[in-house]
Amino acid sequence: MTKIPFARSTGSRIAIAALVGVALVSYAEPGARAGLFDSDKGGVAYQDVTDMLHAVMESDRTVYTRQVIGRLTVKEKVIKASEHFVDEKALPLPAQMFRFGAEMVAEKTDKFTYSLLSLWPVNAQNKPRTDIEKEGLKFVADNPGKNFYGEEKLGDVKYFTAVYADTGVAEACVSCHNGHKDSPRTDFKLGDVMGGVVIRLPIKE
Repeated sequence: MTKIPFARSTGSRIAIAALVGVALVSYAEPGARAGLFDSDKGGVAYQDVTDMLHAVMESDRTVYTRQVIGRLTVKEKVIKASEHFVDEKALPLPAQMFRFGAEMVAEKTDKFTYSLLSLWPVNAQNKPRTDIEKEGLKFVADNPGKNFYGEEKLGDVKYFTAVYADTGVAEACVSCHNGHKDSPRTDFKLGDVMGGVVIRLPIKE
C-alpha cells in the first residue's frame, strides 16, 4: 500500500480500547477522497472538523500558558506551577490541564478523542504508540506550519487521525522541559515543535 503523507498549511493521551489492533494506515492528498467525509451529502469534512477542534484546543492551551503560567509564575512570580500541584498548592502544568480536559471530554462523548503526545515525552505515557502517531509527530516536527492527516484501523474501528504541531509558545514551557530530570531532550527553544496534538474521529463506513 502506497503511503503518502499530506498536509495543509495553517497555523494526554486518551486511551482507545481498540489500540491493541494493528494499525493499517493510508494517506491521500487533501480533497482527493472528499466523498469519504460525506461533505457531498451536506456534512462537514473530517479534516474540517479536526481543524476546528484543534483551533479551540490550541487557543485555550496558549491562553493558559501565556496568561496564567507565564504571567503568574515567570513574570509576577506569585505562584509556581508543578506536576505535583495538589501537594505543593501550585498551578497545574499546561500539559496536565490539557489532559484533564481530554479526560472530561472522553466521559461525555465517543465521537472524538484527543491527546498530547511527543517524540520526546517527559512522561513515558505520552509517547506515540501507533504507526500513524509516530509518522504524524515526525512530519509536523520536520515541516513547521503543516498538519498531518491520515486514516488508521485500530481493532475493528477505522479512524480519521489528524496530528497538529504543539510548539513552545512561552519561555515557561521551554525552560520546564529543558530542566526536567526526565526529559529526553534539553535543547528546546521558544517556537520549537515540542510534540503534537492527536485528534481521532471514528469513520462511518
